[in-house]
Amino acid sequence: MLQLLAGEKYGRRELLSVGTLGLCGLTLPDLLRAQSTASGVLKNKSVVFLNFQGGPTQFELFDPKPHAPAEIRSIFGATPTTISGVQFGSQLPLLAKQAHRMAIVRSYRHGISSHGPAAYHVMAGGNPTGAMMGALYARAAGLSNPETGMPRNALITAAGVGKDFKGIYASVDRVSQVGTLPSAYKPFNLGGGSTLIDNMKLLLEPERLGDRKGLLGALDKLKRQVDTARELQGQDRFQEQAFNVLTRGVSMAFDLEREDPAVLAAYDTGEMGPTSGAQARNSYAKQFSPIALGRQLLMARRLVEAGCGYVTVTCGGWDMHGGGKEFTMRDGLNTLTPAVDKAVSAFIEDIYQRGMADDVLLVMTGEFGRTPRINKNGGRDHWGNLCPLVFVGGGLKMGQVIGQSDPHGGEPISDHVSSQQVLATIMNTLFDTGKLRLQQGIPREIEATMTGGDPIYQLFS
Repeated sequence: MLQLLAGEKYGRRELLSVGTLGLCGLTLPDLLRAQSTASGVLKNKSVVFLNFQGGPTQFELFDPKPHAPAEIRSIFGATPTTISGVQFGSQLPLLAKQAHRMAIVRSYRHGISSHGPAAYHVMAGGNPTGAMMGALYARAAGLSNPETGMPRNALITAAGVGKDFKGIYASVDRVSQVGTLPSAYKPFNLGGGSTLIDNMKLLLEPERLGDRKGLLGALDKLKRQVDTARELQGQDRFQEQAFNVLTRGVSMAFDLEREDPAVLAAYDTGEMGPTSGAQARNSYAKQFSPIALGRQLLMARRLVEAGCGYVTVTCGGWDMHGGGKEFTMRDGLNTLTPAVDKAVSAFIEDIYQRGMADDVLLVMTGEFGRTPRINKNGGRDHWGNLCPLVFVGGGLKMGQVIGQSDPHGGEPISDHVSSQQVLATIMNTLFDTGKLRLQQGIPREIEATMTGGDPIYQLFS
């Protein structure tokens, strides 16, 4: 949370006024004023990319195969949705009621079944630079929103929404790679450690908030710290963006306590941790708890409202092979799936209620799917031949299923969707790609990567 450390006698107006002061004499570094090279090219849209780390099961989520043999179909059965003839796994009753607002892809395949390579591939949309899609977006759009100062590309792990969630698993490297791009294009990581919080606090005594000279002096000191860090560490964009957010007055976007209590309750997954039985069988089950997921998605909504164009949200624990020493598939599904159902449903309802549904594209996927047959340990293994993929909003065509899998849920049999098509779909949502081709200042290979693919046509027809 961004904050000004001040006494209680100062109210909200006084605390927020920092962002509107003239700050005469304070010149932000050029790196803080990164100007978009895509003027007139950017659409007024954002992407929230929910990554199920570990490899989510297609059967227990969005393709339950209720008529397949018992060793193949969803272990918890299926539930009907608001799309005629379409079923989800039975642990997704709330999302089943939102299916008409979703586009469910049942034919996404990339063929990679190893965690690292698959994760990097999916986050990059298979592009040859190897950079995650959010980094590509920031390369063309600019590192920060010039109007609000909000970073364009952000990452929200569990640790990024509260100190109580620091022990929850997230593989940051697998969702933040920049490939051949400079490291400055890494996402702004809300869970990036104590330096983030330290650099986003303005340490002032209460009596000095009314002292303009003292305030400018404190900001100038913070600026010098940022400049020194940049000189020592080499363009420390992370610290500079934190400073920019503070001085531009959008720090309140990071404060979840500003939300209506009813909204907080709708998103809340705080009571959805592992059961006592799961923790007894698995001493490390707690690290896969989804207790922060609702807050992560609420934070994502707040950031896109404040001008962030690409937000990645992590949800770990989906590597469910089974076995006594593992977080078993039943343990995992009983823990994670109801939390996904509640948090994602709240997010969807929220963006519709706020009139944001056409401007925010939610993408849900993971590095790969799971094997059609349940293994001898009662789990499912890695499977790169079919991966869950869902889109919501973005002004795209919802209320449909795209492609079909075979009767055993292992291979696409129609309308095969590739990672390159996912990339093209996201870039066509965020940019006018025709105009993007004409932009100056974007390396040819980056521009070709962002504009050269074919999007999933069913979403645009």
